Formats: sequence, structure tokens, C-alpha cells
Amino acid sequence: MPPLTTLLALVAVVALGAHTAAAQPSLGAQGPESEPHRLQHWLVPSPDPATAAHAMLFRPRGEGPFPLAVIAHATTQNVLRRAQMPRPEYRALAAWLVARGFAVLVPERPGHGATGGKYLEDQGGCDEADYAKAGRATADAIATATGFIRQQPFIRSEGMVVIGHSAGAWGALALAGDDPKNVAAIVAFAPGRGGHANDFPNRVCAPHTLMAAAGEFGKAARVKVTWLVAANDSYFSPAFSRQLADAFRAAGGKADFRVLPAHGSEGHWLVETEGGVSLAGPELDRALKARSRYRVFPADGPSQP
Repeated sequence: MPPLTTLLALVAVVALGAHTAAAQPSLGAQGPESEPHRLQHWLVPSPDPATAAHAMLFRPRGEGPFPLAVIAHATTQNVLRRAQMPRPEYRALAAWLVARGFAVLVPERPGHGATGGKYLEDQGGCDEADYAKAGRATADAIATATGFIRQQPFIRSEGMVVIGHSAGAWGALALAGDDPKNVAAIVAFAPGRGGHANDFPNRVCAPHTLMAAAGEFGKAARVKVTWLVAANDSYFSPAFSRQLADAFRAAGGKADFRVLPAHGSEGHWLVETEGGVSLAGPELDRALKARSRYRVFPADGPSQP
């Protein structure tokens, strides 16, 4: 029989584990709905079992089931900036999507802001950046969060739309290899990693490595991508973005590449503003209408295909 001190230690460990499990909030809605657009705070799973991801959910009126759109946010390699990131909401884009009948999930991935936990999508140093690995980790976080929300009775399980921004869009490119039945359309706003290398505009860490990774994603792609970049994006310029899109397409991926008008002082953040969403509206509409098996209705209209 183990000594008394060992038994006491085991009891303490079990008690601590039980206390930790009890202290962790349950997944799902974390409070009532509010305005605008039935805004509600949720906790959803992440690829790290120890970390539940904070998420904002927007919904149209009615019971659904609604088609799902997920918005994947940008990131930074800077630890302090990541920790201080405000919870992503993309309210203007979410409102645009809700008006077209979508429920919208905006999950905050591990390693960011209130979610915290391990930063799973670290690309590594500039010279040895592993952009393919980072993109797949982002895609995994998106898929884990949406896999949970798609089990809710008010969400359609098929025909999801993925809209990514910067590193979130880079992860969305990795999701282009998913089954089109699950992911019906991808819209990528300025996808990439390693922009503003050493905080200098129009510089990208290991650009050829990034292009090679775009080719990897394109080779596996099954879902068409709408690739959008503002004319005054200094993280991934239109010229460089076109090269990335060409690498994606040359490997077999399908992408409609479009340059949007300049917006504000830095076009990379266009999708975060109401004016930017208005500029992108026609391209967003075109991408959603191209969803062959799923029809989109106004917020107060039918919700069945």
C-alpha cells in the first residue's frame, strides 16, 4: 500500500483537477442576447483542449436554421500585442451578413486577447518561417469552432461561408481543401503572413516561402476563393497579392482576384470598417451568389434552402 503522504498527494491532485474542471465555464452561450443583431457571447472549443475560445455570435430574427458565416481575424507575432488585442467582432461585416440571412460567428483563436492559451499558429522567425504550418493551424482553429456551432439546432450544418482577414484569410486558404458540401465559399481579405516585416510597410518576411505555401494550399483546394485586397494595402500590396493568388491558381486552386479601391490611411484594415464593407459589398455579393447549392434570403425571409 502506498505511504500516507503519497495518498494525500494523490487526493490533493484529484481535488485540484476537480476544482479546475468545475471552475471552467461550460461551452455554449455565456449570457443573453443583446443588440445589435442578437449579439451573444459564446465559448466554443479550440484545438487546445485546455483553452475554450471566446466568440461573438450574431443572428437574424427567427428560429432558423440559418446558413453560417464565420469571420476569421488577423493576428500578430508580437506577444504583447496579441495579449492586448480587443475581442474581434467585425460588426459592420457581421451586420452585412445578417441582413442577408446568415448567422455569423466571430471566434477569437487561442493565443489572443481574452481567449489566451497557447499561440498555435506561430510562423516562427522571419528567415525560417513555416507559413504552411501556421495557415493549417489557423484553419484547424476555425474548423474546431465552427464544428461546434454547426451542431446547434438554429444553424444549417452544410454550406458554410468562411471570410478571413489577413492571417485569418491565410487560414481560410488552407480550408479551401475542405469538402465543398461543408464550405460553400471562401472570401479572403488580404491573405498572408509575415507582412510589415520588422514593422516596415511593403516588406514581407521570406516572400518566396509564402508563395510556395500558397501553392501548397492551391494544390489541395476544392473550394473557390474570392481574393480581395485594397489598393493601399501596405502589408500585402496588390502586386504582391496577385503573385500569391497566381501561385495558388498555378497549383490548381480557383480564385477570383480583385483589387478594391483605396480605403483610409491603410487599406489592410478595410474589412473592419463600415465604409470598407460597403466598398467590398459587390464582390461579397458575387461570392455569395456563386454558392451553387444554397440560396440566401433576407433576414426576415425564409431560412430553408
